[in-house]
Amino acid sequence: MTHLVSPVRRIIAATTTAVVALGLVSCSTDSSQEGANGAAEVMAEGASTSEVVDDSPYREARAENVARVVSEDFPSTPTVISDADYSGIKASELFFDSSDNVVVAGNGIAEELRAASIGVVAHAPVLHARGDNNAAVMAEIERLGASTVLLIGDALPELAEDETITKVIHDDGTEEGLAQLTALQFETKQVDTVEDLVRETASLTPEDQTLLAPAWGGVAPTPSDDKLAAFPLQSKRDGEMSPIVIASPESGISAVATARAFGAEIRFMDYPDPRFNQEQMKMVAGLADRPLLALGDQFGTGEQLAEKIKRGEEVTTELPGGGGLVFPGRRMVALYGHPSGPALGALGEQPAAEAVARATDMAAQYQEFEDQPVIPAFEVIATVASEFAGDDGNYSNEFPVEDLVGYVDAITEAGGYAVLDLQPGRANFLDQAKMYEELLKRPNVGLALDPEWKIGPDEQPMTRVGSADAAEINEVSQWLADLTAENDLPQKAFVLHQFQLEMLTNRDQINTDHLELAVVLHADGHGNAGDKYATWNMLREGLSPNYFMAWKNFYDEDFPTFTPQQTYEEVDPRPWFVSYQ
Repeated sequence: MTHLVSPVRRIIAATTTAVVALGLVSCSTDSSQEGANGAAEVMAEGASTSEVVDDSPYREARAENVARVVSEDFPSTPTVISDADYSGIKASELFFDSSDNVVVAGNGIAEELRAASIGVVAHAPVLHARGDNNAAVMAEIERLGASTVLLIGDALPELAEDETITKVIHDDGTEEGLAQLTALQFETKQVDTVEDLVRETASLTPEDQTLLAPAWGGVAPTPSDDKLAAFPLQSKRDGEMSPIVIASPESGISAVATARAFGAEIRFMDYPDPRFNQEQMKMVAGLADRPLLALGDQFGTGEQLAEKIKRGEEVTTELPGGGGLVFPGRRMVALYGHPSGPALGALGEQPAAEAVARATDMAAQYQEFEDQPVIPAFEVIATVASEFAGDDGNYSNEFPVEDLVGYVDAITEAGGYAVLDLQPGRANFLDQAKMYEELLKRPNVGLALDPEWKIGPDEQPMTRVGSADAAEINEVSQWLADLTAENDLPQKAFVLHQFQLEMLTNRDQINTDHLELAVVLHADGHGNAGDKYATWNMLREGLSPNYFMAWKNFYDEDFPTFTPQQTYEEVDPRPWFVSYQ
């Protein structure tokens, strides 16, 4: 598949609020003094008490969160509890110094949910023995000093009663067996989807005695004539002094259950970044430098989580469709091109207002197949590769801001998003990006880099498919991330176009960790469906999970052009950004 003869082509491409300490309470007696000192500093700068105003949407949530009394046994700053093997061992180590009783689940979601349901009611840690981690689970049981172990499913077949474990109980998977174990009557609640597993586990309460069971099948019963021994119930350990704990769909069931068994409150996030929406920000407001536990590596490091909280509190401007993250939370459908006319893409086929109406109609067609908001977007070519060297000799025409601003204004004022696309020729991506700093300081304008039109100092466009190295990409991403942070802007789309592996050299070295950027890989392949899928799958091989995927539909070069339904239901994974050329 070649793109050399195609027309020049290629979405994706804050307000700072005063945070005032109203009086901070924690397990340390220094916290209230810290709040007093903060107020004194404000007064020293000449502000009266009546002038100290916190108009943040998180004011009440922050006050409630920081007033929480937390035991000094827990880390004093945001901490991520790793659970790579979903064993729940790290959570058990953090929450329980010891425990007479432990629940261990074998392989299978049904087994984990049953173990979680029992563990929460019994206030006992819950571990997940998958077979390949049995030795680590056994070591954790020993550390806890457990005398009674309840096994669910095929867990730990090698476990034998010895001088340290006085009782090993094998659950039989039946309702009668559950009643014998606990002397309680559980009510079964069906979990319909995988996405709801952690949410439902986080909502378990000892008082309700709920037995969670997946809709697609339960624990295989192994009834016996023998009555099961009682599994002793313990008291909760938290003493109303546990930190707030957050979880997401990627968190481990056993880790979540262990935190609930301890007595901790679990706040469930649909996405492991509090900036996803205001509801999630309220869960953690004020906790950037205070105790907070996050279950699972999907939250990043503790330092990264703290920085996300800080950014979320400082930047309250929301993107079209809500929230402070580009993706997820919305998808985009864009027209690609240049205001000068149709030669460079669909965007220029009509004036700005008509282009907005067209993009809005396209987004509405896609909305029929998507639950998240689908918003209209423009990808506006800002610098266009040229066959002529030009006065500066860089084979790229850099259009002034005033030529682009009409289209940018039109789409953003209509509740959409704009991405500026760079085709640098011999120029440097960073130098060209800086030309559009004025537009990039807007909260709903992102940046796209098109390596197809990036050539060497002695080359001319269209003699080969261009390329850019990770080092140059990283220069731009660092500058854009700094610009975003310094101007208190919500996250920006940072789009990289690619249809051949050689276009992004050392792609594995591209920095995708900037909290200020949503890094998007835009697959530009055209042709028949088979060719497009082949390009899509090839580009995704070895790709960091930090990228969001984007797809392009061509009106004249696809055979045929995909429909909205095809694009959303047949392209896997579903693209976050779809552009039309």
